[in-house]
Amino acid sequence: MKLRARALGLAIGIVWGLAIFLATIGSVLMGNGETMSKLTVFLNGYRVSFGGAIVGLIWGLVGGFLFGALVAWLYNSISRVIYKSEASGT
Repeated sequence: MKLRARALGLAIGIVWGLAIFLATIGSVLMGNGETMSKLTVFLNGYRVSFGGAIVGLIWGLVGGFLFGALVAWLYNSISRVIYKSEASGT
């Protein structure tokens, strides 16, 4: 079975982007942004605020897409090698 890189990338990107968005909104509403503020090191323009939640959503979409596409490519490459060797009987 071959994984579609764009589909997996988009699925993981949406989930990761929404996770950052919702965690940031939750931190803003609860007034505890200490843990989420550590993301400022990794996400350019991110702050624990409503605007920062949008920035985190965008970065999450991009990073998740790239990660998902990489996982699909790696899976397809490895499975091609494994199943090719099974087909030849070794």
